[in-house]
Amino acid sequence: MGAFHAYDIRGIYNVDFDKETVYKTGYFLVKLLDVREVLVGRDCRVSSPEIHRYLVEGITDAGADVHDLGLSTTPMVYFGTANYGFKASVQITASHNPARYNGMKVSMENALPVGFDNGLDRIKAWIDEGRPCTPAPVKGKIYVKDIREDYLRFLRGFKEDYSGLKLAFDLSNGMSALFAKDIFGDTPDYIFDEMDGTFPNHEPNPLVPENIESLQALVRKTGADIGIIYDGDADRVMFVDENAEFISPDLMIAVLGHYFLEKKGEKGIVLQDIRSSKSVGEYLAPMGAQMYTWKVGRAFAARKLREINGVYGGELAGHYYFRDFFYSDSGLLASILILNVVAWMKKKGLSVSQIISRIAKYRNSGEINFKVEDKQGAMDAVKAYFTSTARPTAEMDFDGYRVEFPEWWFNIRPSNTEPYLRFICEASSDELLAEKTGAVRALLAKKFGAIQE
Repeated sequence: MGAFHAYDIRGIYNVDFDKETVYKTGYFLVKLLDVREVLVGRDCRVSSPEIHRYLVEGITDAGADVHDLGLSTTPMVYFGTANYGFKASVQITASHNPARYNGMKVSMENALPVGFDNGLDRIKAWIDEGRPCTPAPVKGKIYVKDIREDYLRFLRGFKEDYSGLKLAFDLSNGMSALFAKDIFGDTPDYIFDEMDGTFPNHEPNPLVPENIESLQALVRKTGADIGIIYDGDADRVMFVDENAEFISPDLMIAVLGHYFLEKKGEKGIVLQDIRSSKSVGEYLAPMGAQMYTWKVGRAFAARKLREINGVYGGELAGHYYFRDFFYSDSGLLASILILNVVAWMKKKGLSVSQIISRIAKYRNSGEINFKVEDKQGAMDAVKAYFTSTARPTAEMDFDGYRVEFPEWWFNIRPSNTEPYLRFICEASSDELLAEKTGAVRALLAKKFGAIQE
């Protein structure tokens, strides 16, 4: 049962979970949320039709009706859940993982995420203890639900004039191909724009440098103002500038401030995750933002943004959450809004790289992954090493540790979805950054036998 994680159910299909797990998840979800209807969507992975079949069987055997979206992006399921008043939904997807993976993202009323700490733990426990799945006296029915045009209309409502922009898109053979051309038209240059769950061109994870090489080449070839790439289920988006340089996704939280805080005048709380650059808050403060730092992942971020009534938020991994989108994340909506800003800035004579240069004021290591058995011991050792010789200016301990000093800061945290300890560091100079990251590598290798991945 290694597929149950903090955010969702995910793993290698028929290794980490199988059709029996899927069936029981569907059955027990109905019991957990006490619902009579469940909205279901799926991505284009090869195993998704089989998972869909057993999930639907479990839901209907529990006596609930299934409203089937068919092929869908994950944000489309969030939209459908909240917009039409469903109290439960499931998207079958493994998001950015390789083709052999699959999984299920579960939501409740208002598209609030169901994570391990608020429901998936009970489903797992019921499966593990062998609780019976006795079919209900009346089996649920299956209805086809087509919300495509409603969802497109919603997204298009945010789009402004991009006629002055030259755009390049990599759709990663994923679910963004359902909508990208309907939103952005045929004028941009597209690659890997056919849905293919084998992901023949690259894995659908834009955070891996080799996976954006084709987009970078396309930007160079076409002279695009910006390149846009989505992950497999289109809940994340990332960008490269006109020089084909990758833009750290947390910096786009700052770019979005021009839309929400300046243009719309929505002063208020902006959510960032614990790994976000200090540059983001420093850039947004003059616009009227109150920064709120929180845990990594949709299961935490979407609920927290609703709780604090934040205007919007974002993560280093390329998730962006919007009050205007039921406090949920959407790669397509994020790209629409960011391209609005890029179009405005181009009219002022500013390129994307120039916009980013105004935001990024520090040197950043990016996330470094270490494979280590004793994750807690390793985190404690890193924190103790640095705090024993200098007094921090700020400390956070709700998602690993974030410890800040006058000229630098670090975050070290265990991955919730992979067997890694993740470390990120930001400093005022390249020399200081190299010193601190080098110290961590040496410490973890010597004391814990950690291997950098």
